[in-house]
Amino acid sequence: MNYHKKILSNGLRIISVPLKASKAVTVMVLVGAGSDYETKDINGLSHFLEHMCFQGTVKRPNTGDISRELDSLGAQSNAFTSKEFTGYWAKAEKKHFPKLVEIVSDIYQNSTFNIDAMEREKGVVIEEMRMYEDMPHTKAPEAFEALLYGDQPAGRSIIGTEENVRALTQEKLVAYRKKHYVAKNTLVVVSGGVNPAQVEKLVKEAFMPISKSKKENKLRTKESQKTPQIKVVYKETDQAHIVVGVRSYNVSDKDNHKITLLETILGKGMSSRLFRKLRDDLGLCYYVRADNDTALDRGYFGVASGVAKDKVKDALKAILVEMKRLTEELVSEEELKKAKEFRIGNMYLSLETSDAFADFYSSQELYGLKIKSPEEKAKKLQTVTAKEIREVARKLFVDRNLNLSIVGPYKNEDEFKELLTFSV
Repeated sequence: MNYHKKILSNGLRIISVPLKASKAVTVMVLVGAGSDYETKDINGLSHFLEHMCFQGTVKRPNTGDISRELDSLGAQSNAFTSKEFTGYWAKAEKKHFPKLVEIVSDIYQNSTFNIDAMEREKGVVIEEMRMYEDMPHTKAPEAFEALLYGDQPAGRSIIGTEENVRALTQEKLVAYRKKHYVAKNTLVVVSGGVNPAQVEKLVKEAFMPISKSKKENKLRTKESQKTPQIKVVYKETDQAHIVVGVRSYNVSDKDNHKITLLETILGKGMSSRLFRKLRDDLGLCYYVRADNDTALDRGYFGVASGVAKDKVKDALKAILVEMKRLTEELVSEEELKKAKEFRIGNMYLSLETSDAFADFYSSQELYGLKIKSPEEKAKKLQTVTAKEIREVARKLFVDRNLNLSIVGPYKNEDEFKELLTFSV
């Protein structure tokens, strides 16, 4: 798979991914700024700004103008905010490519942050918060990050607090955009039935006005842990939701491809060890999964599950036993081969649309990684051995790195402390 990268004189990066057989095109614009770049008093601003960018621009001043125009093209569009990035994208039939570039660039550069629209959208975002509050399986990972990173941006939620959202002003949004939405911090990715020369020409014209100010860096996340840690979030629920895991490595670490297979063996798919043990053998849960979450300056490996309120200790013990097994026994060649085929197959299956290719290449570029094609990533996974899996498990799965978050009808952390060990 060929891609083309161009850095303009103002620092704006352009990646084009031509897909000859595609009749669609995706235009995605991303900025290296998310909740990690916020101070405590404006936590939630990045996400709110993302919402407001669709509420009107100088050229499209009214709420609904943007969505109506995109709908008239038969387009799909959305946006997202993460800890470190914010992205805006639109996808349509390839004949509409010039118009998509114009609309997405307008959203990114020229949103007016109308005060009346801001007040309405605050209500929307607050209802979004309340929706998540009623979804305890989303609160457990959030509590896990708060446990790991505490009172620093990495430990706070992306959506922020109701108090912060109500206090946001037009001036704060304008200042934040001026600080971060600059050429050197912006990436435009176009994938689909277009050619790189056309991409470069249209994107260069559309983003000519973008600010050339310097890129702002975030403060580095501080990490410190000597003993296992627990965070209990009291909530009257019919089911307990837990995340148990350890600190891992940042997105650039040389062992991440090994950890990808480790998490697959442990908790990806219906034949993974945790699924078979907790769901099929013990009947303790409906879902259980393992994930290695990586960022520019940190990472963690966590296992999440939702279990009966009186079975939390049984589930926790079973998870830790399976994690410990990986530090002691070599994975069989058959299981390792299955894990490789699972990850490689799922990667290729996920790359069937133009927006998927845009996401695939943009995520690597934004993290400052050397961009690898799907074929190169597959080849890298194929080199991993059973001994390397055990080696990386031994580095990660140690008592002092253990952390546990629980959302459910509990108030006492002490009852779980004695279980938080790999010496089970």
